[in-house]
Amino acid sequence: MPELTVAADTPPDFYVVEIENDYDKDVYNGDIGFVHAIDAELGDVTIDVDGRHVLYAAHELDRVVLAYATTIHKAQGSEYPAVVIPVSTQHFPMLQRNLIYTGITRGRKLVVLVAQTKALAMAVRGQRSITRWSKLADWLR
Repeated sequence: MPELTVAADTPPDFYVVEIENDYDKDVYNGDIGFVHAIDAELGDVTIDVDGRHVLYAAHELDRVVLAYATTIHKAQGSEYPAVVIPVSTQHFPMLQRNLIYTGITRGRKLVVLVAQTKALAMAVRGQRSITRWSKLADWLR
């Protein structure tokens, strides 16, 4: 399935997510905003990110995608009025307690787990830690 991108014909008030860091605009990968205004003549889109209006020229619109849903990874550091978390054995490597915890703590008023009992049990019991291979220790010496 192709990735949906924001275009000049995207209706206002649609939620979008930034998929790259843009230090000049002070927006970062995972930041969520909504389409505030569209200049159909130029193809520019103004996106409201945390109350700031950020202008994206037509050639920059590949940096944001529509955000009908997002991942727990991208949601870290954010909160939402309602969160729905599917929990299935189909993607068992993702059944990790820390991801369930992070997902649940993103919801302010409502959290719904749509879960297979077995999958939720696997996630809650799972305490595996992932070994991260980096040179950080070497660099700090």
